Amino acid sequence: LSAPMSGPWGQNALSRYLGADKNIWKNHDSSYLIKHHPSSAHLLVDQGLADQFLQAELFPHMLEEAAKSSGQKLTLRRHEGYDHSYYFIQTFMEDHLRHHAEALND
Repeated sequence: LSAPMSGPWGQNALSRYLGADKNIWKNHDSSYLIKHHPSSAHLLVDQGLADQFLQAELFPHMLEEAAKSSGQKLTLRRHEGYDHSYYFIQTFMEDHLRHHAEALND
C-alpha cells in the first residue's frame, strides 16, 4: 500500500489500529511521509501491472508523485503480467536483497 490513507484497506487498518484521527494516520502513510519527510535512502519498489488491487488499493503512482515532488530517490519498476502473488515477490526478491545490501555497505 503506497498511500494507505487513500484506499479502503488502508483506511480500515489505520482506523482499527490508530483510531479515527487522520492526522495520526499520516505518520503511517508512505506517500505522505515521502512527500513531507524525504530521506537520503534510495527506495526500490516493484509493482505487477496485472495486480487486481492496483487501481483500488495500492496507488504506486501516488508514491511516485510524492517522490518527485520531494526529491526522494525512488526506483519504481512496473512489470507486465505480474499480479499480487508470492511468485511475483519471489521473482524480484534477490534484487531487493542486493539493494538493501548495497545500502548497508554505503
